[in-house]
Amino acid sequence: MVLGGTTDASALARALEGQDAVLSYAGRVAAPRAQAIPVRVGGFGGVDGLARYLKAEGFTRLVDATHPFAAQMSRNAVEAAALARVPLIALEREPWVEAAGDNWLRVADIEGAAAALPEAPARVFLAIGRMHLDQFAGAPQHHYLLRLVDQPDGLPLPDAHAIVARGPFGLAEDLALLRDHRITHIVAKNAGGDGARAKIDAARELGLPVIMIDRPALPYRRIARSVEEVLAWLHATDLGV
Repeated sequence: MVLGGTTDASALARALEGQDAVLSYAGRVAAPRAQAIPVRVGGFGGVDGLARYLKAEGFTRLVDATHPFAAQMSRNAVEAAALARVPLIALEREPWVEAAGDNWLRVADIEGAAAALPEAPARVFLAIGRMHLDQFAGAPQHHYLLRLVDQPDGLPLPDAHAIVARGPFGLAEDLALLRDHRITHIVAKNAGGDGARAKIDAARELGLPVIMIDRPALPYRRIARSVEEVLAWLHATDLGV
C-alpha cells in the first residue's frame, strides 16, 4: 500500500500500474488526479486502525509517500507498520538547501513563520497550502497571496487573495506571479523536490526574503529518494538489508 497525496506518490503509482497495489490518501482535494492503481480515500482511525487495515487486507509492504509535512500520518505509519509487522519505506524528497544569493530565515514551525513577518505591512506570498492559515490572522496588517488547489470556502485572513491553480509551476510563471502581485516576502515549507521549487528560485532572482519552515522531526524509518529506489526495495528478496 502507498500512502499518497503527492506528485511523488502519483509517480510511484504509475510505476506500479498492473501490480497488486493500492494508493491511499486523505481526500482533502476536491478533484484529485486520476491514478494508475486502485485508490482508497479517507482516514484509518489512528495507528491501531491503520495496523488493522494492513493486516486485514493482507498488505506485505507499506510505502509512505505523503508530504514531508504530513508528520502525524508519517508517525502513524511507523507505529502501525511495526504493529502489523509490515516492512515500511518512506519516499522522501531531498530538502532544499540554501544557495548563493538566497535570503532565507529558517524557522521551526508555522508559528515561528508568522512571528518572523515584519511589523510593517508587507505583501506576503503564503505558500503553505490551505491548512494553518489561521496562524497568520494575528498579523492582519499584511496582504496575503495564496495559491491553492481548490477554491477556498472563506479565508481566515482579512486581506487575502487566492489563486486556484495546480502545479508544478515554472520559473517564468512564478517570476511573473511575484512581480504582478508586488510580493515582498515569501513564506514556504521546505517541501523539497523540483515540483514546487520555482518560487524559491524566483525569490533568489528577485532578491526577496524567504521565511523557510523546516521539516518536522520524524522517527527513524528507511528512506528512499526516488521511485526507482522504492521499486528496488519492493522487489528485494531480503528486506532486512
